[in-house]
Amino acid sequence: MSFPDISADLKSAMPELRGRVLANEPLGPLTWFRVGGPAQVLFTPVDEDDLAYFLAHLPADIPVYVIGVGSNLIVRDGGVEGVVIRLSPRGFGTIVAEGDTVRAGTAALDKRVAEAAAAANIGGLEFYFGIPGSIGGALRMNAGANGGETKDVLVEARGVTRAGETVTFTNAEMGFVYRSHGVDPSIIFTSALYRGTLMEPEKIRARMNEVQQHRETAQPIREKTGGSTFKNPPGHSSWKLVDAAGMRGFRVGGAQVSEMHCNFLINTGDATAADIETLGETVRDRVKAHSGIELQWEIKRIGVAG
Repeated sequence: MSFPDISADLKSAMPELRGRVLANEPLGPLTWFRVGGPAQVLFTPVDEDDLAYFLAHLPADIPVYVIGVGSNLIVRDGGVEGVVIRLSPRGFGTIVAEGDTVRAGTAALDKRVAEAAAAANIGGLEFYFGIPGSIGGALRMNAGANGGETKDVLVEARGVTRAGETVTFTNAEMGFVYRSHGVDPSIIFTSALYRGTLMEPEKIRARMNEVQQHRETAQPIREKTGGSTFKNPPGHSSWKLVDAAGMRGFRVGGAQVSEMHCNFLINTGDATAADIETLGETVRDRVKAHSGIELQWEIKRIGVAG
């Protein structure tokens, strides 16, 4: 499937644009599931000023989506109408540690931020070492693992509005809740400032090793997967509910519930986005029928069906 090419019109309306604009660019290769159709327009800004310029001149009726490293994302087979913005590590991946703080661009990998903090003897960010995403997704999802969450260490986040204005949010203004936040969803985060605690490097490294060992022994990290599929309902673990409903190893087409950790869905090699999403919905139906609990998606889904 392809969309009408609007890239030339956008470029002509933005003569000072420096970033790359591509029409009908495949998104599947940019996601961990390796599935999905194209973006009508894929825009990669050079830096924050370039992003702000683009948004300020983009017609208001054109939808905008943001993707990071695609580790927590299903792009549907029909692709994504409108503009998909992908922040690159070159323009948005800088990490600077100073004192007990770490400032990171939102294209920086969570793991790299944890490593930079550890190198500066800053503790408290070790949990990021086990999250396979980028800082932008961590802010949007209040990402957490192994007893830590983004809300525990964030000082402030900076972003750009749909109108192209730069804004800053304190931790309190972010309105963090479990796997979400209270900020206008159209905000595109560009950087984050964290504060940890100065600690002995041996303690920090030991904690990071624990996090890594847990991932390797409990999660299918070498598969084509999107990470945790469903949020944990209050008082429950999603994987236990899925397992109790008899869904461990269940398949739809080329998609399968992981045998290793059944809150993970896997592309076994030839799955479509429809296979994966249908599998997820089937799991939700079976869990609801078995336990009466309705699981909520943690993985983000964008685009139209093929």
